[in-house]
Amino acid sequence: MRKKLTRLVVAGTAMALVLAACSSDTGDDEQPAPGFEDCADNPNTCNSGDRQEGGEITWVIDFAPSAYFPWSSEGGSVATIQAIHGILPYLGQFLPDGTYEYNMDVLAAEPELLSEDPFSYQFQLNPEAQWDDGTPVSANDAIILWMMSASEDEGHCVGCRSRSSDAWDKIESIEGSDDGQTFTVTLKEGLADPEWFSFASAHGIIGGIPPSHIAVQEGFIEGDDPTQWSPEGLGEYFGFLNDNPPAFSGGPYRIESWDLNTSIIKVPNENWYGEVQPTLERIVMLINDAEDTWVPALRNEEIDGGNSAFPEDVIRQMLDMEDVRVSMSSGPSWAHVDVNMNNEWLGEHKPLRQAIFTAINAGEIADRLFTGLFPDYTLRTNHVQRVDSEYFVDHLEGTGQGTGDVELARQTLADAGFEGMDGGAGALTYEGDTVGPFRLRSGVSPQLTTSTQLMQAQLAEIGIEVSIETTDDLGGTLVGQDYDLMQFSWSGAPLFAGTGGQFWQSESGSNFGKYNNPEVDALIEEEQTAASLEESAELHDQMMELVVDDAYVLPLYDGPVFIFVRDNYVGVRDNTNSSLRGVYSDAEWGLSVVQE
Repeated sequence: MRKKLTRLVVAGTAMALVLAACSSDTGDDEQPAPGFEDCADNPNTCNSGDRQEGGEITWVIDFAPSAYFPWSSEGGSVATIQAIHGILPYLGQFLPDGTYEYNMDVLAAEPELLSEDPFSYQFQLNPEAQWDDGTPVSANDAIILWMMSASEDEGHCVGCRSRSSDAWDKIESIEGSDDGQTFTVTLKEGLADPEWFSFASAHGIIGGIPPSHIAVQEGFIEGDDPTQWSPEGLGEYFGFLNDNPPAFSGGPYRIESWDLNTSIIKVPNENWYGEVQPTLERIVMLINDAEDTWVPALRNEEIDGGNSAFPEDVIRQMLDMEDVRVSMSSGPSWAHVDVNMNNEWLGEHKPLRQAIFTAINAGEIADRLFTGLFPDYTLRTNHVQRVDSEYFVDHLEGTGQGTGDVELARQTLADAGFEGMDGGAGALTYEGDTVGPFRLRSGVSPQLTTSTQLMQAQLAEIGIEVSIETTDDLGGTLVGQDYDLMQFSWSGAPLFAGTGGQFWQSESGSNFGKYNNPEVDALIEEEQTAASLEESAELHDQMMELVVDDAYVLPLYDGPVFIFVRDNYVGVRDNTNSSLRGVYSDAEWGLSVVQE
């Protein structure tokens, strides 16, 4: 039986705006009926119903993964995380209503905090949990997760390129016991983790636990003793996972085929041990970023559902389709503009960055994008907390950033010795030299086209020329710093401890623009000792004050999202507390039993 950590309810979870072509009445004593109509009242069970055996679903992913495993910076995209879900066993996740639920398919008991000095905790694994070849899920799988997620400086792995190592670098040891069915995590002296319960959750660095025995079978490491594992071998395993589709499974599905540019096909794992058994014979995850083709594909029965950001024209057309359900809500992703600090102009002139962020009008952008269908959008003014979090603080208030205050931006430039800020695009100069032009890059979507075009016009108001370039390889473009300004989105869960380290620590693999502020690094180090969420939030607030003043990242808005599915499917619902979105419940997906 699965259990919830009800004390971890996310404050003020946003209510979804549900629109559907048909509705159904449900009595007070009945189970939620199929459809999205009751998702506000029953977010964890809406669109439930009896499932047929058999059938398949074609589910759209709106951009291509750049790697086959989420460990690396290029692999750590929402696309990869959604593609691999259902393959890795995980120990818990946040549900749509914001509660955290332990996965009792994989666990034998709820985890236990053993000590706060040293900080240690323990997980007991379900002896029935196994990989598809019959190998038990074990403590060694948790140990290899730690070793390959930590930074190279820790000495566990040579060649592992963890995209977020801070939380893993805190760990002093993970020790297995009870023939590998129990593992105990102990942090380094003086360090703490207020989110210890979420170890190896669906929201973690890879979305679960990797198989250590595959590394042995493939010859990368030898034996069952982690102290004898070769750091070089673990690095080779990292590369192997990054470059090859997983041929293993410890979840309800296994991958039948995967082409990074076209599709991922999942079929049921015949050795799946969990309580909820898949009924679909196949899940086809179709990679298609051309959102204007989705409606014709629905009409031609080429696709059955998907979740994405907010293509207004597409949503309006789907709302007119009688056999398609649609739901809209504020999503887990927030849009922002980042600066490449290695650009000569942007890296050396903080007032220039501040003026750019002041000239950008986040409200104008969000109005243009969302008011037609989702007027209750939220502007983002905090890099870590949503506005409905109990830890929310508005860090842009009083700075002018994101307001589109052209006069303030021009004054900021003038005070710093710039000239030509009122002369139109390309007129800005400094000590006789023309400033820019700058390349503003983004992924490919109608939304991003509109947003970047508006920013281009807004920056022309302060004399800056901007050229717009799109990329179909967002991960590679970010890692390669192939931009001057970049609009993209972070997607997260209610977990936030360690977020500052991932975003802004000078050596972080996810600090794409190479921001380097020793004061921020010191706060990040201090945050690693935070034993409570309150302390972690306060230290993040101090980091954000510095990051805002340095004008490195400009938050724009919480991205509205939508989910759609044909009305003959049940078990499909959105989860905006997770970057998995609708895929979080894919084991429950199925064709509805036709009622006589």
